[in-house]
Amino acid sequence: MNQKNVCRKRLRESGLRPTKQRLYICNVLFNRKNTFHFTIENLKKIIKKKISQATLYNTVHALKEKGYLKEIILKGNQTFFDTNTQNHHHFYDEDMSQLIDIDDKNILINQIPKAPSGKKIKSVEVLVKIANNN
Repeated sequence: MNQKNVCRKRLRESGLRPTKQRLYICNVLFNRKNTFHFTIENLKKIIKKKISQATLYNTVHALKEKGYLKEIILKGNQTFFDTNTQNHHHFYDEDMSQLIDIDDKNILINQIPKAPSGKKIKSVEVLVKIANNN
């Protein structure tokens, strides 16, 4: 299946009509070699087309709800999205305000605390914050 058809399918499965703007957004998100970490504001700058903030927001959130994007919330109000939806780890560069994937083989977790009563651990992901050495 070509990328355009993949995008149409993802949009439809997310409950969205595959309009030109949404297909363009989907292509920007998924037609790339590497994982893509972004905020809505970053995405708007990358797209550089006249696509409303509401269309961007609604498209990204519909794709997230369907499981095509992963949401990563930092500092309570800064939200990143990731095209890699598998459980994995990140560096967060506070100076550049960006996420960088960490290879799983570089993380070693020896002990995880027991989940609170009535809960089970769904996943474990490490976020390492980094900044300049000043």
